[in-house]
Amino acid sequence: MAKTDVDDEYGLKPSELYGKNTWKIKKFSQISKREFASSVFEIGGYNWHILMYPEGCDVSNHLSLFLCVANHDELLPGWSQLAQFTISVMHKDPKKSKFSDTLHRFWKKEHDWGWKKFMELPKLRDGFIDDSGCLTIETKVQVIRDRVDRPFFLDYGYKTEIVRVYFRNIEQIFLRFVEERRSKLEKLIEDKAKWTSFGVFWLGMDKNSRREMSREKMDVILKGFVKHFFMENVVTSPIAMDCLYNGLKDLEVQTKNKKASPKLLDDKELPAPFVKVDRDMFVLVDDDVLLLLERAALLERAAPEPLPPKDDKALQNRIKEDKDEEDINKEAYEICLNEWGRRTVEIFVLDHIFSKIEVAYKEAIALKRQEELIREEEETSKRSKVLKKGFGKCRLN
Repeated sequence: MAKTDVDDEYGLKPSELYGKNTWKIKKFSQISKREFASSVFEIGGYNWHILMYPEGCDVSNHLSLFLCVANHDELLPGWSQLAQFTISVMHKDPKKSKFSDTLHRFWKKEHDWGWKKFMELPKLRDGFIDDSGCLTIETKVQVIRDRVDRPFFLDYGYKTEIVRVYFRNIEQIFLRFVEERRSKLEKLIEDKAKWTSFGVFWLGMDKNSRREMSREKMDVILKGFVKHFFMENVVTSPIAMDCLYNGLKDLEVQTKNKKASPKLLDDKELPAPFVKVDRDMFVLVDDDVLLLLERAALLERAAPEPLPPKDDKALQNRIKEDKDEEDINKEAYEICLNEWGRRTVEIFVLDHIFSKIEVAYKEAIALKRQEELIREEEETSKRSKVLKKGFGKCRLN
């Protein structure tokens, strides 16, 4: 993802939509209040604060933590804002810090969100409270703006941090989608009679009709992405959307026949595409839809790029001591997920266009059957009349 910070018509720069806040609570063990709030901090154009329950909120023996919109009383009715955030209770050894991530749409009436059972209170004595009795809580907030051309934007550093934790989940989202579509096409092609009939229908269409059926407006596809892949309160949704956006950008670069980013390709050429971008349209790269569908059905079930080493403990370790190793891991995750994003974009577009063609095909088959039934009824009616005439002559004789 490009690490740009350019003003646009939406007002805030990308860097202003993300921010951190560190709250140092002195003499934590001596706090007697049921709830305790941090100072107000501004991120993404909104004021926030952390609300802490040292003895738990409606639960016992737990530390409860919530992110709150600070000035919710001043918000207009109907106001809402989507945000992804991470709250961390820091340990003396940073690698042992306790992290929790979530995604939430804040409303005027639902202006706080977090965890009643963030962590058990006895565990705080195991290195979370420093020698001076101070407890440190770090908060990272990513305000997510609504845009047509880029519905979800994540700060580069924040994304690469949480990707390591949720990599396998995101990978499975894309893998499952591609495999379901691939399997659907495979079953169609294995049905020789139906596949032949579908081919006859497609090849029987005039060139202009095939051309119109082989494209779709980009905004229709982008809305389809959001509808299919985004689920509010699911923390992986913005990351998946960001990967799809990066996949789209890679596809645009490939369409322009420019050399793709070495970071993404590592001196390898991308596989032959299924679709290309033509201004505000997605277009199939070949008029031979049958060939493209056959290619899609033969896609490998494995990931499109080599995966980072599968080390669950390493995935949970969000703070690396070896910066070179950290950079290598970030690059490996980004390469793999961006390629998954590109492949998923292509299969999504191909499936969308195929679905349109399939609807037209089914309508044509239904119309053909209806015409055949009408002809059969007409022929039956003619035979009936002939038989009646013949029967009448026999009686006269």
